Amino acid sequence: MTAPDGPPIHQALGLTDTEAADIAEILGREPNHLELAMYAVMWSEHCSYKSSRIHLKRLPTEGEGVLVGPGENAGVMDVGDGIAAAIRIESHNHPSYIEPSQGAATGVGGILRDIFTMGARPIALMDPLRFGPLDDARSRWVAEGVVAGISSYGNSVGVPNVGGEVVFDPCYQGNPLVNVLCLGILPTERLVLSAATGEGNLAVLLGSATGRDGIGGVSVLASAGFDEGSEDKRPSVQVGDPFEEKRLIEACLTLLDAGLVVGIQDLGGAGLTCATSETAANGRMGMDVDVSAVPRREEGMEPFEVMTSESQERMLAIVTPEGLDEVLRLCARWEVEASVIGRVVPGGRLRILDGPDGEVLADVPASSLHDAAPLYDRPRAAPAERTSQAADDPGAPDPADCTAAVRDQLCDTTWVSRQYDHQLFLNTVEAPGGDAAVLRLKHPTTGVDTGRGLALTTDGNHLWCAVDPLLGTTATVAESVLNLACVGARPLAVVNCLNFGNPEHPEVMWQLSEAVDGMAEACRALGLPVIGGNVSLYNETAGTDIDPTPVIGLLGMVDDLARRPPGVGLVDGHDLLVLGEAPPGSLAGSRWAAAEGHRGGTLDPLDLGAVTRVADLVRGLVADDVLSGVHDVAAGGLGLALAEMAVRAGVGASLDGVAGPADLLAERPGRVVVCVAPEDRARVVAAAEEAGVPVGPTGTAGGDRIVVAGLVDLALDEATATWRDRLPAALDAPVTSA
Repeated sequence: MTAPDGPPIHQALGLTDTEAADIAEILGREPNHLELAMYAVMWSEHCSYKSSRIHLKRLPTEGEGVLVGPGENAGVMDVGDGIAAAIRIESHNHPSYIEPSQGAATGVGGILRDIFTMGARPIALMDPLRFGPLDDARSRWVAEGVVAGISSYGNSVGVPNVGGEVVFDPCYQGNPLVNVLCLGILPTERLVLSAATGEGNLAVLLGSATGRDGIGGVSVLASAGFDEGSEDKRPSVQVGDPFEEKRLIEACLTLLDAGLVVGIQDLGGAGLTCATSETAANGRMGMDVDVSAVPRREEGMEPFEVMTSESQERMLAIVTPEGLDEVLRLCARWEVEASVIGRVVPGGRLRILDGPDGEVLADVPASSLHDAAPLYDRPRAAPAERTSQAADDPGAPDPADCTAAVRDQLCDTTWVSRQYDHQLFLNTVEAPGGDAAVLRLKHPTTGVDTGRGLALTTDGNHLWCAVDPLLGTTATVAESVLNLACVGARPLAVVNCLNFGNPEHPEVMWQLSEAVDGMAEACRALGLPVIGGNVSLYNETAGTDIDPTPVIGLLGMVDDLARRPPGVGLVDGHDLLVLGEAPPGSLAGSRWAAAEGHRGGTLDPLDLGAVTRVADLVRGLVADDVLSGVHDVAAGGLGLALAEMAVRAGVGASLDGVAGPADLLAERPGRVVVCVAPEDRARVVAAAEEAGVPVGPTGTAGGDRIVVAGLVDLALDEATATWRDRLPAALDAPVTSA
């Protein structure tokens, strides 16, 4: 089948010749255009994970409290008191480069649907973002559009955005990363899965009408790199309506509470094709779909457009015939359109019909769109320059240059988070800007406060992973655990967003494989199940891949939320202690090294046992209300951690015992700076000694300067102005007090 004046249709749809032959073998005949389009979106990299599934199997996915692991719309953990927490992280990288505002907004909308599809009410969002340098006009336009899109959608739909990193680096200039995490809670009995069971049950499409926006959408955009023709892909970006999403949330949760839903699935990547085939395959049933019954907002849409459109704010519910009238009544109450578009049938086949008894337009085994998708073990090879890069150690700055090195890393990114409403529901205890977010855990049905809290953090470090993707990913997991410890939380489960370049490049597949092994190693050592994730590949422009950027989302529990955690700050007159072992001192992968143009060297080894001991100690000290300030040492090193505590508090600090520039700027996770009242110092030192955690350097909070003996002497006012003004100035935005 060949398109006029073009390549064969299967190639135009993104299928290889081998994949087209496999489809013909599955069907026992040549597929028609509609069938090819359905396989093309389902077998795309974004939907099938055909280049990564073989590696993801190495991750630990089981553990205490896991109710739902990878493979469903979201991972679900039992968090006690009859409550479950659903968590998911996704990417909307490619759409956000083409159309930043709508790309980011619909990323928020999609992740919300992943959560309430499980029966959970979304209670928090986080957005780890990465852009090119702000002196590049396109990168600035993308950054401003993405932040506006996240703000407009999340604020309108009414879910607080409680954090997320913001990183600027040249490697993202042609390919930004827009990752989005959502957390929801549900009564454990309301948990529902995406399975169509029960012969004769009805498939009911809820929400917005279907349009041509988003045809191919993320399923196509995220399965190829960018080139000079990328602007032509703008119509593939979905258009969101947060107010429709809000009505859809309430309608779906109402239907679930009423016990009217047998199975439910959101319409994200691959649209109706994915939702109908996945629910049918999960229920080991078939489904007849009447494409003419799908409400449309544009005339003249072809069946393949209807079946592959990724128009937003749509859900597919499987309901019994007896419950249909009540489903329609409740949907009307929430002003949500509901239309019967199909029926569950035996036999395992997905048939697309033109009318309830009309012409069969497509007839495929439902499971083949999922289970028969290609599985590629693509060639892997370490980069050719790896040996020379490892030998290119960045060294360390002269002590006289350390003040500038610390000052030049200061940057307050809360200009971004101030665009978001983080106090919706009034559950946010620790707001954006700290080591991790903390939310009160209230029962989703009664609203009763349990006295406990859920903690969230997202972390990633492309500089570490560019030097060594295995150790870099291991260190990222460790940093996440320490971030939770700083708010008094114990870690429960990991989700991940693996952002990499073109999988057809052997060095990219090597990076991905190494990162998976690093994550697996860290999660096993720290006792953490990986309950879900996302793989975003083809993050490249004109053949240039981004640095490997695995992003870790970590869910934790604060067992007794009697008070706010101490936060990133200082108290005048209190003592400063650094808990944890000093690193060997390599600055490979550090911010300082990158600023100096060094991207080589060797990362310091990481002792995960030592990380666990430090995390347990700090968590206990926070729970016992011993600390007046706390901050983990990670990107930027000890110098930046101390300076951030000082500028946030408006209190100077002095520190003695830092061995030298490498000790000041080294970024290996495993150390935490704590501020403690003088009368409690001995208690902290004793607890550290009992835990086997070294203490030192030490110092005092107070004064109007940030001083590290022999290395840093920086006026607090200068540090504060640099920290506060850098990002707004780069954006040419008004400078406001934090």
